[in-house]
Amino acid sequence: MRKNLDKIKIKYDPESDVLSWEISKKPIDYAVEIGNMILHFSPDNIPVYIEILEARKFLGKTQKLIEKRIPLPI
Repeated sequence: MRKNLDKIKIKYDPESDVLSWEISKKPIDYAVEIGNMILHFSPDNIPVYIEILEARKFLGKTQKLIEKRIPLPI
């Protein structure tokens, strides 16, 4: 389990308010934008990189859900 955590890199750019996760070192083939998220996929359709635009707003909503103990949709 720890081995997988070492591969994940999380960065936040306050100037652009973007939170990003590098999940894998695989090459990126294409990206899909879903709302305020951009998901980047490898040629074999594996998620490689995730960007959350307007991260402050997203994290604020997430915090409110956690505080209310509302289950997150899977």
